[in-house]
Amino acid sequence: MTLTVIAPAGSSLKANPVHIAVVDDEPPIRTLLRNCFEAEGYRVSEAASGAELTKLVKAGGVGLITLDLTLGNESGLEIARGIRAESQVPIIMVTGKGDLIDRVVGLEVGADDYIAKPFHLREMLARVRSVLRRSGAQADRGATTSAMEVIYRFDGWEFNLTRRELNQPDGKPCSLTTAEIDLLAVLVKRPGHVLSRDAIMDQLKGHDWAANDRAIDSQVSRLRKKLDGDSEATSLIKTIRGAGYSFTGKVIKA
Repeated sequence: MTLTVIAPAGSSLKANPVHIAVVDDEPPIRTLLRNCFEAEGYRVSEAASGAELTKLVKAGGVGLITLDLTLGNESGLEIARGIRAESQVPIIMVTGKGDLIDRVVGLEVGADDYIAKPFHLREMLARVRSVLRRSGAQADRGATTSAMEVIYRFDGWEFNLTRRELNQPDGKPCSLTTAEIDLLAVLVKRPGHVLSRDAIMDQLKGHDWAANDRAIDSQVSRLRKKLDGDSEATSLIKTIRGAGYSFTGKVIKA
C-alpha cells in the first residue's frame, strides 16, 4: 500500500482524551498513523485483526476507529458490522481508491465516514476531527444548559439536537450513528418538504458521499428502520419517487 505522507502543519501536543483504535494488518501503516495521531495529542491503540479490535472496544474507552477494509483473510465490512451491533463508536473506513461498492456497503453497515487510499495524513486528521466533532466526543457537555438546548418533538419522539440524543415515545434512548443523527437533523428542520438526494448531500457538510445516490439511500433506510421498523407504509420518512425524501412527522421545535 502506498500513502502520500505529508506532515500536518501546526501539530500540537495538547492533551486530548480521545482514544483512537488504528486497525490495519500492515505494521508500517499502523505505526505511521499512530505517530500522526499521537503528535496531535490523541491516545492510540493498534489492532491487526477483528479479534484484537473487539477486545479494545469491549475494554471500553475507544472514541474512534480507523478500519482498513482489507485485513488479510478478514472482511473489514464484517468487522464493522460486528462492532456496530455492540457499539456506536464512530468508524472511519479506509478503502481502496475507486472501491465505490465497498464504500456504500460500509455506510450501510454503519460507518460514519470513509477515506480512500492513498491519502494525505492531513486529510486523515481532518476526517478524524470532523467525525469526532459530529459525534460530540470533543464537546464540553458541562457548558450546555437546558435553556440553550435545541429540541425537536415529533409523533412522541424527542430529538435533542444539542446533545445529539434521540428518545423513543416510551422514553427509552434510540441509538444512532453520527451520520444518522446528522441526517435526522436535516429532515426535522424541513418537515413536509421534498428534499432531493443532492439537497441532502449539500446539507450534510463534512461527509464525503462521493456524489452517489445509493449512499444517501442506505442512510435513509437505516434511519427509517430505527424510527419505524420495516413498515414504509407508516414511515415518518416517505420516499417521493423520482424526487427524493420527505419527513412527514408533525415537528414541534422546543
